[in-house]
Amino acid sequence: MKKQYDIVGNRKKFFIFSAVLIAFILLCSVIFGVKMDIQFKGGAMLTYSYEGEFDLNALNKDINAVLGSSASLQTGDSIASNAKTVTISMPGSETVDAATVEALGGMFDEKFADNNFQQLSMKNVNPSIGKEFFAKSIVAVVAASLLILVYIAIRFKKIGGWPAGSMAVVALIHDLIVVYGVFVVMRIPLNGNFIAALLTILGYSINDTVVIYDRVRENRQLYGNSMDFEALVNTSINQSLRRSINTTISTLLALGTVCVVSVIFGLDSIFTFALPLIIGMISGVYSTVCIAGPLWVEWETRKKAKPRKKNA
Repeated sequence: MKKQYDIVGNRKKFFIFSAVLIAFILLCSVIFGVKMDIQFKGGAMLTYSYEGEFDLNALNKDINAVLGSSASLQTGDSIASNAKTVTISMPGSETVDAATVEALGGMFDEKFADNNFQQLSMKNVNPSIGKEFFAKSIVAVVAASLLILVYIAIRFKKIGGWPAGSMAVVALIHDLIVVYGVFVVMRIPLNGNFIAALLTILGYSINDTVVIYDRVRENRQLYGNSMDFEALVNTSINQSLRRSINTTISTLLALGTVCVVSVIFGLDSIFTFALPLIIGMISGVYSTVCIAGPLWVEWETRKKAKPRKKNA
């Protein structure tokens, strides 16, 4: 017989660990603040193609001197022109005028002539539009979570219904906070990658949770009431544990390769999506195994222990 891990029996340890982790993330948000990209904050974005290599820190310093304000740089590749690119982001700026673009062009010609910088695009985002886009993105995440809640409640109504769905959503919220924490701690501005990572983790994590819930349902049919709910959930988690871990490892290998390639070729936009996704995947398998099911057991245990009011 395979070794059984008492995951549900140690649930309070997992709950404490997750609570401390979430508190740490929220504390970092307060202390260090949250950086927002121009997609959400508004501002200006200029994209240039270039050749060869250059000192990114030196370029950033020279650009800030021309602009008279702090800008962030992100390197990448242009699929259309098959050229290496650098994107200058200036959050908070209303527009970039022709004089500023000309001044930047002059600086490139003077100090980085060998790199042949050429302007590819210029985009201005009004702050109000950026805030509206951010609000709509958050609404999309909340709507997805609510739909997942309803789906789980209906699919598993014979063994748990709404409590099962609610605990699954709590586990999902845990994963979303962890992904958010990666952006905060690593000082990555919240942008489209952030929303994409959240929605990806929602789908990935709930899939693992559904697998375990399916096993709980099958074992309930197999054992009936001869096995108490805590043992039933713990057995189901152990039976699904290897599958969850193996699936996560295979996904992490692919994402890890993407991260390495993005670092080697300086693809910052891909790296800032793949790395939070890796952490989110790890959090997803953890929350599926150690949070969703055990939290469901905790709910049922407290419900049974709650004394019923006697009729007068």
